Amino acid sequence: MNAAPDSLDFAGAAALLNERDFATVRQLIADYAGIKLSTQKRNMVYNRLLRRLRARGIDSFGDYLQLVQREGSDEREPFVNALTTNLTAFFREPHHFDLLLARAQERARQHGRPMRCWSSACSTGEEAWSIAMVLREAQCPGEVLGTDIDTEVLNTAQAGVYRMERIAALPAERLRRHFLRGTGANDGLASVRPELRAMARFAQLNLQSPAWPAMERFDVIFCRNVVIYFDREFQKKLLARLADLLVPGGLLMVGHSESFPAAHPGFRSVGRTAYERATG
Repeated sequence: MNAAPDSLDFAGAAALLNERDFATVRQLIADYAGIKLSTQKRNMVYNRLLRRLRARGIDSFGDYLQLVQREGSDEREPFVNALTTNLTAFFREPHHFDLLLARAQERARQHGRPMRCWSSACSTGEEAWSIAMVLREAQCPGEVLGTDIDTEVLNTAQAGVYRMERIAALPAERLRRHFLRGTGANDGLASVRPELRAMARFAQLNLQSPAWPAMERFDVIFCRNVVIYFDREFQKKLLARLADLLVPGGLLMVGHSESFPAAHPGFRSVGRTAYERATG
C-alpha cells in the first residue's frame, strides 16, 4: 500500500519539492517577509505548502509558485502565513513574566501612568494575553499591543477563544479570574474575560517593513524567538528600532537562545534574556 503524500519521508518530499522550487520558496519568503529559511527547512516547507496546493487544486510546486508570484495574487498572503512558525503558549518562558510582574507592581504602587507593552510576534495571542493577565493581577493599568505578520493567527489572537487544553496548565485561580468557560455548543472552549479583552488590541505588522506605523514608546517589548529568521545585519537594524521605541529603563524580552541585545550599548542585562534600556 502506498503512503499518503503528506506522510512521505524526507527523501520522497525532497523529490517532489525540487531544488529549483525550494530555492524559489526561500527567495520569495525572504522578499515578502524577510524570513531567512535554512536549507534544513525543506521538509517543513513541503508539508506546509502541500496544504496550500491541495486547497488551490494545484498538482505541482512549480505551478503553485507561479500563482504566488502573479501580480495581485490572492495567494501571496496564505503563502506567507503557511511558512510562518507559530509555536507559542501561555506564560512561555515564565521568568519574563516574573520580571514583568515586579515592574507592574512597582508602577501600581507609584500610581504612575499606564504601562504600555508590545508583543511584537504575538502569533495566536497567548503571549499578549499573558502580559495582560500579569498587568491585571498587579492591578496596574496597562495597554497591550499584539502584532504579527500572519493574518490567520491574528484572527485567533483577536478572538481570544482557546480550547481548554491550551489553558489547562494555568492555575485554577488564574483560569477563574481571566477566562469564561464555554457551554453548550461552545463546550471545551474558553474565552478571555471582557476586562482582559479591553486591555489588548492586535494589528498586522511585518518587522522587516522599512516603515512602521507611528507608535508611542513602550515600557516593555517582547521580541522572542523571531530574530532567528533574520540575518545579522537586519538584527542590528531591528534592535536599533526597538531601542528607539523603549522608554529609558524599559524592558526588552528576547527568546531563550537569543542574546543579540548584549552587543548594543543602549541595553544592559537585567536577568535571563531580559535587557533594560539605558537611561543615558
